[in-house]
Amino acid sequence: MAATGSEKQGTKAYYVSTPIYYVNDAPHLGHAYTTVAGDVLTRWHRQRGEKVWYLTGTDEHGQKIMRTADANGVTPQEWCDKLVEEAWKPLWEHLNIANDDFIRTTEKRHTDRVQEFVQDLYDKGEIYKGGYEGPYCVGCEEYKLPGDLIEAEDGTKLCPIHKKPVEILKEENYFFKLSEYGPKLLDFYEKNPGFIQPESARNEVVNFVRQGLQDLSISRSTFDWGVPVPWDEKHVIYVWVDALLNYATAVGYGSDQAKFESTFPANVHLVGKDILRFHAIIWPAMLMAQGLPVPGKVAANGWLMVGGEKMSKSNLTGIKPQDLTSHFGVDAYRWYFLRAIAFGQDGSFSWEDFTARYTSELANDYGNLASRVAAMVGKYFDGALPAATAAGEAEAAVQEGLAKAVREADRKIGEELDFQGGILAIFDFVKQVNGYITEQEPWKVAKDTSEAGQARLATILYTAAESLRAVAVLLNPVMPETSQKLWDSLGAEPTLGPLSAQPIQSAATWGQLPTGTTVTKGAVLFPRLEDPNKP
Repeated sequence: MAATGSEKQGTKAYYVSTPIYYVNDAPHLGHAYTTVAGDVLTRWHRQRGEKVWYLTGTDEHGQKIMRTADANGVTPQEWCDKLVEEAWKPLWEHLNIANDDFIRTTEKRHTDRVQEFVQDLYDKGEIYKGGYEGPYCVGCEEYKLPGDLIEAEDGTKLCPIHKKPVEILKEENYFFKLSEYGPKLLDFYEKNPGFIQPESARNEVVNFVRQGLQDLSISRSTFDWGVPVPWDEKHVIYVWVDALLNYATAVGYGSDQAKFESTFPANVHLVGKDILRFHAIIWPAMLMAQGLPVPGKVAANGWLMVGGEKMSKSNLTGIKPQDLTSHFGVDAYRWYFLRAIAFGQDGSFSWEDFTARYTSELANDYGNLASRVAAMVGKYFDGALPAATAAGEAEAAVQEGLAKAVREADRKIGEELDFQGGILAIFDFVKQVNGYITEQEPWKVAKDTSEAGQARLATILYTAAESLRAVAVLLNPVMPETSQKLWDSLGAEPTLGPLSAQPIQSAATWGQLPTGTTVTKGAVLFPRLEDPNKP
């Protein structure tokens, strides 16, 4: 994409991050859901002409990783290397994720900076030595408050997320004075009401902080798979302190000041709601302690549910994304979860729902529209896009509908992270164009061989093709491969340039597709689905 005025040297990047994911197993739909959301968001901002930085990566320290590696008969580093290179990175490539960096917490660029950050806090008197005993969930890598636990039928105390028994740990640790930051955090939340989204998540965090914060144990001494505490190497840094710092170390903290200042802090941290407190309480408190700026927004997505249970490996509901992409295709996969589930809310996945939406909205509404328009331009004008010389109220309504779709989609996706609402705005316009063709009946108008009849036919088909030009631009962040196929079918690139360089904001500017361009009927955008139950 050509540089714009907003990409001048020194302009802060629009910085988006995913959680860094535990590599105790291969990624499932829940991991991919958040990562695709971040990809769509950053692609959208790139098509606004903005400087963008998209970060994802893996969290490779902690007791959970150590135990998983031991159970598989390898060292923790060998386990992490294998999972990252054979599962995580290949999946992001498969799903067309355009991340700018992939951070691993075992990398030296990260571990050295983590030690420096924690040492600074220690030198400032923000960290002290103490002891702690309490219930600990290895799956969460977190001490739990007694009130957070649930009880099994036999009275065993369970983690409410993993539904597994907690362990009672007692160890000597170093503590960060988190309790002192409660008032500062509450003041920050009040002055920045949009910092935590959705509203239900914000209320949960605010209520939790109002109850009073406990100091945070930032080291572990019962195992050694982690970043050593620089002043006491009998301890390793708590995996969550280590993990959160990736958002700073990956963009130059302590190593590249120019990059750090032009990128940090993140505009948006995308997180799962189960790790919200780490990002909305601990992370900003750590940054405040260091005098660093706090992120613009922490957006918590809901859980993907299967059979009423959160999707996870431990619940045996960890569906592989490839199970779906092999049937529906990658673009349909990227589209479905953001279309079907309101970001920030829990949502249930089912094969039947995906199939129904694919058939109705992608194949019938969108794909069929593209095929019909290309076929009619080919049939009636030998594939050369005709000029619109007989436009009237019907065409004006289509143009108004497009302008509305661009405004709503840009606001909802680009600003509000309402992916579902933005996609629906675009598909409402697709439905409007389908309705326009149905009402105008170009196949009947074609029978009128008079000059006026042919002018009217040309106008109908130009209006439909120009509408598809705009739809290709708007859906490019969501479905890049399909949008490129449509762009090629419309013959747009020779005069308008690459699809990725088309600004979102000007997608509604009418008349961009030049007359005379060659429109071809390419492969079906969304092929008919095969019945998975048939051989």
